[in-house]
Amino acid sequence: MLVTMERILKMSGKELDELFRHGEVGQIPDGEAEGTAIIAPGTPLEGPIAKFVHWFAWQGKVFDAKAAKLRNKILPLGLHAIVADIYRENSWFDSQECIVLDYSKSSLIAQHIRDEIRRVAPGLYLGVVYWDRAKLINFTLQFPV
Repeated sequence: MLVTMERILKMSGKELDELFRHGEVGQIPDGEAEGTAIIAPGTPLEGPIAKFVHWFAWQGKVFDAKAAKLRNKILPLGLHAIVADIYRENSWFDSQECIVLDYSKSSLIAQHIRDEIRRVAPGLYLGVVYWDRAKLINFTLQFPV
């Protein structure tokens, strides 16, 4: 099955979990990625919600693999803010290796947030957002291929 953004945005929560479970860890990404929040998976509301969040809240992430850091692109201006540390570790979701985006030591605002990502297609990563250990939402990151 070819994984595309269009397919991901139509998937249910259960299908997203399976896709994440079968994703690859690969190298820590580098550069700027376009982000899409997945808040209402598998519902007709997903597309409009994702567009709203993208325009007004969160547009993606900018990775610096060498420094093992990233900054989020936020607000309508795409400000580079809210720093996270990047490393490999076992996932809270399935205890298999993933790339962790850890805000606990680098951000007062997002100190309870942990993101986990895996590559699901060339240049396309699926992520899971946790508040402490509670799973909140999914998201995608799309890098230029």
